[in-house]
Amino acid sequence: MKNSTEWSPRNIGEQVLRTASRGPNGAAGIYGRSVAGAALRWFAMGRSGGRRVLLTAAHHANEWITAPLLMRFAGELAAGVWPGALDDTRVWFAPLVNPDGVSLVTGQLASGALYENARRIAEQFPALPFPDGWKANIRGVDLNLQYPAGWEEAKKIKYAAGWDRPAPRDYVGSAPLCAPESRALYRLTKRVSPDLVIALHTQGRVIYWRYLDLEPPGAQACGEALAAASGYTLEDTPYASGYAGYKDWFVLEYDRPGYTVECGEGENPLPYSDFDSIYPDVRALLAQAVLGC
Repeated sequence: MKNSTEWSPRNIGEQVLRTASRGPNGAAGIYGRSVAGAALRWFAMGRSGGRRVLLTAAHHANEWITAPLLMRFAGELAAGVWPGALDDTRVWFAPLVNPDGVSLVTGQLASGALYENARRIAEQFPALPFPDGWKANIRGVDLNLQYPAGWEEAKKIKYAAGWDRPAPRDYVGSAPLCAPESRALYRLTKRVSPDLVIALHTQGRVIYWRYLDLEPPGAQACGEALAAASGYTLEDTPYASGYAGYKDWFVLEYDRPGYTVECGEGENPLPYSDFDSIYPDVRALLAQAVLGC
């Protein structure tokens, strides 16, 4: 495994509370529970009543490095690194969308019934290393193929490729929002009604911005600003991955800018040793999103 004990999902609750308490008008809570019962935590900072931004990370298990990337940015934002950034903006964070899957890939979950079930699922897909090749939640549902935005089309595409049952990746589930983690994030997003969302993934140094031919007002210009700040490339989502994602649903539902950001380069899971080289570009991108683009 390429993972590190330098960061663990076990202490995310402490990190969330500490970071929220430092930020202006900070608040924190739980927006749901995972399959294993882990708390799905949110926190927010900044002035209410103005612009609303929702930043999310770790939708996919072997993309877990996005959680500490987002937490590092949140810590800097709370500390006032960008003066005035939160005067007219409230930023919401959901830093660990898939805690069970992250625990599996990072080695925190290595025994018990859920682990053994995941191992049995993985044995049906021997081309994928276990657990490094695991993207899904602990039941084998890909959380970023769960949203009501072309879910039936996503099902056709993934089933045709052989992902027609619980799997380490690319299984769309039995129905939209059947996974508790995706359902909870859907409800949190409805509650916040953000003006802009970003979902951090890895890898490729790419920003995906449209859903089909939908172009929310200002979305291209904002995407270009995010690309300029980070050095990442602004692109359309590839067809095979172009349906049922979180960003896809947000764009369809709200007609507001939403972005999937593929952080860093390499093979998932990116090693924690890559953190310091990835963070500056992600930091610049997120700062641009918060400051306005």
